[in-house]
Amino acid sequence: MQTVVGVRFKRAGKIYYFDPHGLTARADDNVIVETARGLEYGRIVVGPRRVHTKEVTQPLKPILRLATDTDAAQLAENKEREVAAAAICKEKIRQHRLPMKLITAEYTFDLKKVVFFFTADGRVDFRELVRDLAATFRTRIELRQVGVRDEAKELNGIGPCGRPLCCANWMAEFDSVSIRMAKTQGLSLNPTKVSGLCGRLMCCLRYENEQYQKGGDLCKDCACPHKKKRQTAPQVGQSVRIDGEDGTISFVNSNKRTVQVQLADQRLREMTWAELERRE
Repeated sequence: MQTVVGVRFKRAGKIYYFDPHGLTARADDNVIVETARGLEYGRIVVGPRRVHTKEVTQPLKPILRLATDTDAAQLAENKEREVAAAAICKEKIRQHRLPMKLITAEYTFDLKKVVFFFTADGRVDFRELVRDLAATFRTRIELRQVGVRDEAKELNGIGPCGRPLCCANWMAEFDSVSIRMAKTQGLSLNPTKVSGLCGRLMCCLRYENEQYQKGGDLCKDCACPHKKKRQTAPQVGQSVRIDGEDGTISFVNSNKRTVQVQLADQRLREMTWAELERRE
């Protein structure tokens, strides 16, 4: 067994585990750690816990020290440098006439490396650009191509729901999303209705998808009064019998726990799942 703490370097970034190395480190403490990129300033989001050695990537790097006010001031200065570096890089890209779009620039905490994130439709030969940037900044340069979902995560924004983007505020990693999820939930298949700011399918299509799937358990993670009697979502197209009449479920509202049943004479009946179970 080994004691580890989880550190995050961005608000919605991936959690990396480190060895507290004898330090009294707790959740929400700011720390300085050594990573593959160099020294980094991060925040502990998972307090000390004992885990099996096989559950973490070895060798586990130690936390160097708790961050001080001086470190916080240094981090603020680095952010200002990143803005200036991004402006210079954009101008260099324009001069080299490269088909790429710069997203952001990131300095390591010790300023020994600067990483430029960009998007492009295909592969870009940026060797001349890297040499130009290295001569300008006098430090190690890395250019990293990312996808449009990563771009949205970095830039943030307001989604169709009127709230800040999930990916930029709490999602550590992207989950796969398919158009079948929208179809299963009875949503519009119009791309403009199910696409996010990144132009890809909205991540939230996955949130309630399990409830609409065959055998999906609506009460899997909730603490509602009917938790003891777990309800399985009815399926669109399912044949039912209501008051002696045959019908087919045409629409399912998993949030309200209601269904619309189309009878043989084309009439529509709306009822709750509980009523449907009693009348079948």
